[in-house]
Amino acid sequence: MSNIKISTKNLDLYYGENHALKNINMNIKAGAITAFIGPSGCGKSTFLKTLNRMNDLVDNVKITGEVKIDGEDIYDPHVDVTLLRKKAGMVFQQPNPFPMSIYDNIAYGPRIHGIKNKAQLDEIVETSLKNAAIFDEVKDRLKKSALGLSGGQQQRLCIARALAVSPEILLMDEPTSALDPISTMKIEDLMADLREKYTVVIVTHNMQQAARISDDLAFSLVGEMVEFGDTKQIFSHPQDKRTEDYISGRFG
Repeated sequence: MSNIKISTKNLDLYYGENHALKNINMNIKAGAITAFIGPSGCGKSTFLKTLNRMNDLVDNVKITGEVKIDGEDIYDPHVDVTLLRKKAGMVFQQPNPFPMSIYDNIAYGPRIHGIKNKAQLDEIVETSLKNAAIFDEVKDRLKKSALGLSGGQQQRLCIARALAVSPEILLMDEPTSALDPISTMKIEDLMADLREKYTVVIVTHNMQQAARISDDLAFSLVGEMVEFGDTKQIFSHPQDKRTEDYISGRFG
């Protein structure tokens, strides 16, 4: 079991009366990229947010079942949500840099977690930007506003910001859907490197992207997990007719 980073058991989520996630059971491997595909509104982003309790911020949400990271139930009342979100960082669809310098964007999280030493912060900033494959593009303008970067650079900056607090898991909600093809390719290349150090869970609308970058694939429809397994296996021999219809484009 040691290879399992995240597991869910009988996970159900309701927004008021709306049953948004239905009995999700899955094991997500450590050090792999797991992609979620499916039509809009099928619960992919909702599922992603259950993994670091971002749904806590939404009114009228009820969650039953369990979500475990490293065997610990993250919905246990004693869990420190701040530490959970440090362990499982999130990158959103629209790049959302803070309106401050590139340096301060990256140093923000480490400072919140108590790192004040300038030399240490300098090192974290440089390492995080390098790990997000953007250091060479911004190293001469670290004191300039992050809002002056292009969209693709802003998204890599947001990845660097997530990496700065030393997470173990990266949750990525359609991280390239707002980007041009070249920026998308840079982020896909980056993800291949990130899986060496992190467990990556990505929601994507882009089937080709899922095929290119992921090790495991989950296909969902209206809150139900239809199929989950090895990406190549699902693309070549889907077990469920609905999966086959979706990936061949005969759908919806």
